[in-house]
Amino acid sequence: MESVRIFDTTLRDGEQSPGATLTLPEKVEVARQLELLGVDIIEAGFPVSSTGDFESVKAISSQITASTICGLARCIPLDIERAGKAVQHAKKSRIHIFCATSKIHREHKLRKGKEDIIKLAVDSIHQALQYTPDVEFSPEDASRTELDFLEEITHAAIEAGATTINLPDTVGYATPKGYGGIFSHMIRKLPIIREKNIILSSHCHDDLGMAVANSLAAIENGARQVECTINGIGERAGNAALEEIVMALRTRSDFYQVTTRIDATKIYPTSRMVSSLTGLVVQRNKAIIGENAFAHESGIHQDGILKFRETYEIMDPAHVGIPKSSLVLGKHSGRHAFRDRVVQLGYTLTDEQLESAFTRFKTLADKKKEVFDEDIEALVDDQLERNHSLWKLTSLQVVAGTNAIPTATVTLTDSNGQQIQDASVGDGPVDAIYSAIQRLTGVKVNLTDYRIRAVSRGKDAQGEVQIELEHSGRKIHGRGLSTDILEASALAYLAAVNRLRNLADREQLTLSEANV
Repeated sequence: MESVRIFDTTLRDGEQSPGATLTLPEKVEVARQLELLGVDIIEAGFPVSSTGDFESVKAISSQITASTICGLARCIPLDIERAGKAVQHAKKSRIHIFCATSKIHREHKLRKGKEDIIKLAVDSIHQALQYTPDVEFSPEDASRTELDFLEEITHAAIEAGATTINLPDTVGYATPKGYGGIFSHMIRKLPIIREKNIILSSHCHDDLGMAVANSLAAIENGARQVECTINGIGERAGNAALEEIVMALRTRSDFYQVTTRIDATKIYPTSRMVSSLTGLVVQRNKAIIGENAFAHESGIHQDGILKFRETYEIMDPAHVGIPKSSLVLGKHSGRHAFRDRVVQLGYTLTDEQLESAFTRFKTLADKKKEVFDEDIEALVDDQLERNHSLWKLTSLQVVAGTNAIPTATVTLTDSNGQQIQDASVGDGPVDAIYSAIQRLTGVKVNLTDYRIRAVSRGKDAQGEVQIELEHSGRKIHGRGLSTDILEASALAYLAAVNRLRNLADREQLTLSEANV
């Protein structure tokens, strides 16, 4: 079978989802997991957008060896220069440049003619080739671009040296038949595509809910690279979901007759990691990795499953990394068993991180009769978030109840190891906790969302609190985990404040400051 390249843009397009901003260590951790997953190309960021994004792409380039590392750039010299410098130390590098081509974009965004746009694209490809031989070109909004102009600019881009041509459905407007037809048309009309072994790529958004269907239609019609994200996150309604595309190609290989390099058993752990770090919860009925994807409540379905699994399941949950049964660990479990389960769940931890997580596991095991896979996943996710904290929660005391004024006394340890303490009152215990943390950190934010869920089952289940804060128009999420829901609330708020401070320290150069 022919192979389809998987181009993952979770760290670029996916991170553009409101509230999904990741810190540098988090982006590196996700990149490592994408490498284990078998992703061919990782679009690690948009280097010119900020100093933080530049440093993230640079760090990922130096640590990932199996996947090609790609930086995005507009057809602007400074963009291309920053992308080139960010990926220069990658074992395998790529620069992805784009320029709008549709009539509506030409007239209302670029305000340029067709000839000017072609020249801009050609000049930009020539500049990108100075940094890497692997250059991808995207005529933005290709699905709404006139076919004759799309042919013209694609031919010019190939002649200029582009090795991959991406034809994006930028606003999710296309239909499967129409979008697939663009690819078959280009292959038929431009012999240079086959002569130079050019890879055609799809990039679809889900505004009408057809991103995956459009991507598969592109593959049917000759695309051999598909751009997608974990859990389908991305701008607006999101991007085509990697897990859905990969499992459609695998489950229906009889129809599509193509394959990928993806290790499907790593899909579920990768989904969990991205959901945890971005704060974007996967809907229960989400295909492949949703909580209900392999759940059966109907008596008829249950009877069929018990008799022969394939009566109602077209995929084995184990094939996407969903554990068949929960592994129960307890206070007598040792480091080896804990390390083995962490690896099985898809995490890559340093010895220091593992030791810290194991210590917290033992503390949890003393509080709970049973520690489930979900507990371990949540604990490790929480540990990864804590590693780069400016402030850590040392102690928390709360007074609340009938006829009592809710009061919280919070003690934090700062990055210098100094302990600071303050107390505050509030409308309730959580409000009092958050007021005290604001006074201690000096970070003033608005709480816009607060959610609680039980991580596993039983009255001693860990509580997970996820919150969203707003600061100067930016939305930041935080996550906290504890068997004490008030402590989990404090940890979630502190995680968000730490994230905000880390991002503020790194993002010194914005697009507006760069005058691009």
